[in-house]
Amino acid sequence: MKILVPGNVPFDSVPSLDDAADAVVPYVMRDPVPPEHADADVLVTWASPARVLEDAARRLTRLRWVQALNAGPDAVLAAGFAPEVVVSSGRGLHDGTVAEHTLALVLATVRRIDRSLAAQRAHAWDRGLGKEQASREAGPTFTLDGARVTLWGFGSIALKTAPLLAALGARVTGVAGSAGTRGGFPVVDESALPALLPETDVLVSLLPATPGTQHALDAATLALLPPHARFVNVGRGATVDEEALVAALVAGRLAGAALDVTETEPLPAGSPLWDAPNLILTPHVAGGRPQGVAAFLTEQVRAWKEGGAAALRNVVG
Repeated sequence: MKILVPGNVPFDSVPSLDDAADAVVPYVMRDPVPPEHADADVLVTWASPARVLEDAARRLTRLRWVQALNAGPDAVLAAGFAPEVVVSSGRGLHDGTVAEHTLALVLATVRRIDRSLAAQRAHAWDRGLGKEQASREAGPTFTLDGARVTLWGFGSIALKTAPLLAALGARVTGVAGSAGTRGGFPVVDESALPALLPETDVLVSLLPATPGTQHALDAATLALLPPHARFVNVGRGATVDEEALVAALVAGRLAGAALDVTETEPLPAGSPLWDAPNLILTPHVAGGRPQGVAAFLTEQVRAWKEGGAAALRNVVG
């Protein structure tokens, strides 16, 4: 079995991967797979561009399995691999880093760090910020202590994020496909979201990109949030109607937002998101390098050799 692995992923830190696979071949993830390796059985991908994935789908006709190291495998699923090719995701490899970034963005928008940075660049001491924070009316919106935080999409990343928010006093509620209690936190189903949003102070989206989540945050959904609410997206950009989001920020119907993902990446220079008021942007860096990837790949390859697709974790297609 020949397995192609991105050259910048430290798979070689676990020598047992070489024992699990017959041949482990590194490739440059932003370049097409070399012709001499078009006979690969397994392709491991992390941040390859769509053109590379589409090229692999056309030329690697012997592929039986694609292992994405991304938490969301939407790019792989859209590349056009044959129906018989098994696709599995890297769910769990980014939980810690995405949780950290989520907390950073939530705190940045709640504590108005973007406003302080703008004042710093202008060499201005923003006394108004301190006055607002100290006021009886505005003060509570500057803290997570007692804030009602809704995590929209309650999977493994949410389970890592929720305790961090709760440790700062936030009251966390999850939204998922089914209701219940997960990790000690209440979770409601999607039908309960409209009733939950008017009482939400911070809405965090961890939604994947699927046909059902396309522009899930639209004008109607935004209108359900109170004007003091803030929105954070560390899921996928396609889940947000960006025109509606900008309109809500400009009109003051939403107090602020922080996005790590956008519908088109890199974000075009002419996008109104760049200049939208009270908006923080980071360039899709929440996940960073997958953590524990060597051990994960070794486990996955061994599972494949012993039990095929049925033995793999995170199979999505």
